[in-house]
Amino acid sequence: MNPSDIDTIETIELLSGAAQPRPLFLLLHDAGGTALDMLGLGQLLGDAFAEAAVVIPQGLTGPADDDAGALAQRVQTLAAFLRAQQQRFSVLQTDTALVGFGAGATLALALSDAQDGLAGRVLAFGGCYAAWPARAPALTTLHLLHGQNDTVVPGARVRHDFEHLMQLGADATLDVASGLGHELHPALMDRAVMRLQTCVPLRFWKAL
Repeated sequence: MNPSDIDTIETIELLSGAAQPRPLFLLLHDAGGTALDMLGLGQLLGDAFAEAAVVIPQGLTGPADDDAGALAQRVQTLAAFLRAQQQRFSVLQTDTALVGFGAGATLALALSDAQDGLAGRVLAFGGCYAAWPARAPALTTLHLLHGQNDTVVPGARVRHDFEHLMQLGADATLDVASGLGHELHPALMDRAVMRLQTCVPLRFWKAL
């Protein structure tokens, strides 16, 4: 899919009806999944943030083994779609959160590396970097959420990602839930809401 095709993307949308919705959540499903897989998380986010807009596109995520070129193309398409939603709802980049599961998380992390600050936060469930970033995002806060028993993306892999981010000085958190596998479990979803509600981005502290 090319950036010019974003008008054809099917979506599930949970809209608060607020005249100026805040924040904007864009949710990305796993490889082989559908937008419906993210509905429970979308509803939880909508309940936690009463004026939010939640958009769940279908098909932006590709296979987990996308090569670098295919992933870069998907990043461009996602960036165009995300900008269109920000313009549609008049939402700033700082009030935008990109949320992905599995291959959707990998795509979200790739976007944060390629276009720092296009989303103020990225929440990655059960995913990892396709390639480690050379520098930390300065304008995006990263939240990694993982099941310890994940056999699709091993927990050790995401721990190495987090260690690399810390070496780069990134603003990032890691939550690993024992006993969970590759799943959008309520425990991880609740933890994500807590992170969103309580974690002040490091860049704001540095500006004081």
